[in-house]
Amino acid sequence: MVKSMLNAVNRMFAHEDAGKFLLRLTVGGLMLFHGLHKLFDGINGISGMLVAKGLPGFIAYGVLLGEVLCPLLVILGVLTRPAALGIAFTMVVAWLMVGINKTGALDATGAWAIESLVYFFVASIAVALLGAGRYSVAPSAEWR
Repeated sequence: MVKSMLNAVNRMFAHEDAGKFLLRLTVGGLMLFHGLHKLFDGINGISGMLVAKGLPGFIAYGVLLGEVLCPLLVILGVLTRPAALGIAFTMVVAWLMVGINKTGALDATGAWAIESLVYFFVASIAVALLGAGRYSVAPSAEWR
């Protein structure tokens, strides 16, 4: 009886393409909020952090690629793997810029201080490994 119930549950939830779509929406959508904030309010804060570390401030515009363009592509399922890797790279840069000193720390609520960075990094790697799936606006599999 337990085996037949497990088989029924497994059949009911065996929708890999829907799972890929939900993962893409979550990773891309949540990251897009970060990017839109920077797009509308400016990237001066990021530029200032870069300059303080001895890097050119114009590099801050790269955050718009990793937090606006790449998430949009992931959501749409277009060039999904490269776009997801772009998000992962952005998270590595964010960790190096603001999170490296917090890697072993907890925040005020007891959560890992860099858990959102780690979430976006790992989830974007998962999207890169899984691909877009069937639910995509890309015209063909090569573009997914």
